[in-house]
This record gives sequence, structure tokens and C-alpha cells, in this order.
Amino acid sequence: MRKSFYTLSGIVNSEMDRDVRSGGVFIFINRQQNIMKILHMEYAGMVIYHKKLDSGRFKLPGYNETSDTSTMTIKWSDLLLIVKSVKP
Repeated sequence: MRKSFYTLSGIVNSEMDRDVRSGGVFIFINRQQNIMKILHMEYAGMVIYHKKLDSGRFKLPGYNETSDTSTMTIKWSDLLLIVKSVKP
């Protein structure tokens, strides 16, 4: 996952039809589920957090993989659980 601030914010705008400046937090996880980038706007500018696991994968909430969407809404507490928890 080599996407930068600008590429990720472009995905939020064009593919998700959302505005990064709206105050939302946007989470991107690679296919192997071992790299996560979190994008959001703070008072002084855009912030990106990058977490790469040495081993294991992030534990993601269940979702319907057969649906046409590649986005979902989660609670802040669920995001904290995802960031802290890893499955082998």
C-alpha cells in the first residue's frame, strides 16, 4: 500500500463520494490485512497514521463480502479494537 495523502483523499472524494474535511475518519487496509492507513483532517491539516504488522493480520469486523460495496461504517470503539487486536 503505497498510497499518499493525496491519493487516499482522492479515493475518499471520488469513490466514496465523501469529503475528507468533513471530520470523518477513513480507514484503508491492504488485501493481506497487515497494513492499515487511517486518514483524517485535524485543525492544522490532514493526518495519516500508518501501522504495519510484523506478523499476523488485523481482526476485522464481519461484513458481507458478496455485496457491491467496499466501504462500511464502524464505531470509534471498534476501530480501537481493530488497531489493538491481531489474529495469527
